[in-house]
Amino acid sequence: MEKLNNPIYVTQPAMPPLDEFVDLMKQIWDNRILSNNGPFHKRFEQELADYLGVNYISLFANGTLALMTALQALRITGEVITTPYSFVATTHSLWWNNIKPVFADIEPKYLNLDPEKVEAAITPQTTAIMPVHVYGNPADVERLQQIADTYGLKLIYDAAHAFGVKIKDNSILNYGDLSVLSFHATKVFNTIEGGAIVCHDEKTKQRIDYLKNFGFAGETTVIAPGINAKMNEVQAAYGLLQLKYIDGNIAKRKSIAELYRQQLMNVPGIRCINDMQGVNHTYPYFPIFVDTKAYGKSRDELYEELKKHNIFGRRYFYPLISQFPSYRGLNSSKPENLPIATGITEEVICLPIYPELSMDLILSIIDNIKI
Repeated sequence: MEKLNNPIYVTQPAMPPLDEFVDLMKQIWDNRILSNNGPFHKRFEQELADYLGVNYISLFANGTLALMTALQALRITGEVITTPYSFVATTHSLWWNNIKPVFADIEPKYLNLDPEKVEAAITPQTTAIMPVHVYGNPADVERLQQIADTYGLKLIYDAAHAFGVKIKDNSILNYGDLSVLSFHATKVFNTIEGGAIVCHDEKTKQRIDYLKNFGFAGETTVIAPGINAKMNEVQAAYGLLQLKYIDGNIAKRKSIAELYRQQLMNVPGIRCINDMQGVNHTYPYFPIFVDTKAYGKSRDELYEELKKHNIFGRRYFYPLISQFPSYRGLNSSKPENLPIATGITEEVICLPIYPELSMDLILSIIDNIKI
């Protein structure tokens, strides 16, 4: 097996041209406006909404603050049904709002919340459902909406992996009551740190904008106990640059994903997720799943073997959120209640995928997986 000379990580941020970035920084310097809904913030908000095909978008300093504010904006209380198969920020946002997370199991094909398990978990204390579009594959938005409507629940999507994802030419962000994006440096589209809430009407956007700016509705009027979650001008300018190059970066990631699938499809014990019909993909991560018996070694053994060759994948998501000490005491966290998620978390490893990943490096990664 070939050892690569330099470390290869699971993802690397796409970097815009330095000269263009410097030019925007000079403009910010000349404007003397660094935050508080400045000109770059306003421009980025509009261009991003146009690109994504949504009506209203509110920018945030990071995705976690956006999740926390989304729950505040809809006045969510009590219990919220969510997935254990996600990054911890999904559930942390509930806990910080004094909301009890209730975990439901995932379906085995695309690893999103199983709507039937969601419906079975509803109690009189349930007020909302918070699914995740895992790896950019949309959750069952129609069935989840039907459940939410039947039981009078709010539906908030953690869409951190779903930048630019569409179902039949309609943005996935137009489903549910709110969708929350992350623009962290590891994402397909990034503002170094950052995030956003997508909503569907002007009144809701206004409430979100109040909440992310301490609750100020004017110079001397505070109408709600908001927080400081605003995106600054540097982040917004960086995001405007990223928008210029995002389509090319997505196309490169798609080519890498197709090559991985082609080369790994006949490797015993290695499974990939196939494209969901009718959905365009932005491939935030490229997960493979290791069947220990068929492959001849466990997921963790492959993970450690790849590290020896300077290939640093990520067991994403491992452990389950429900297995962390903060949450494992919940009744819904019991492994017997989450058999699919419990099994998947022991099999998954995400391979490196980013625009600058060369063909030679991709083939070397594949060679190090093949037995």
